[in-house]
Parts: sequence; C-alpha cells; structure tokens
Amino acid sequence: MFLDELTPFLQELARQPVAFLGGFVSGALRLNLDDDPVKSWLGKQNVEVSNDDDFGDGGNSPQQISID
Repeated sequence: MFLDELTPFLQELARQPVAFLGGFVSGALRLNLDDDPVKSWLGKQNVEVSNDDDFGDGGNSPQQISID
C-alpha cells in the first residue's frame, strides 16, 4: 500500500537521479530559479526553465473569488 504511493517517486529518481536530486534540493532550500545566481548557472548549462505553477503570477497577488 505505502510502496504503491512511492513508486512514481522512485521511478523518477531512477531515471534521472542528478536532475531529480537537484530539483529536490532546490525545492528544499526554496531556491527561485529566476534569481540571478541560479538562472545564470542554468543558462551556462543550456537548461531551459519552464514556469509551470498553478498561480499564473507566482501567487504574489491576491485572488478575487465570488461566493454565492
């Protein structure tokens, strides 16, 4: 049961261990990929960063909701 939930995690780790661990560490340290030291290093490595967040603007602005 618990191993079924970890299967996608372990498969991705096995496929690309360096990229996975790099993403894990940057997430754990809350590094922003748009900041200059990280962005310039990624540019030197020829890595294209896509911003796939669900917030559109990074979640920095308040969102308007309507309640019926």
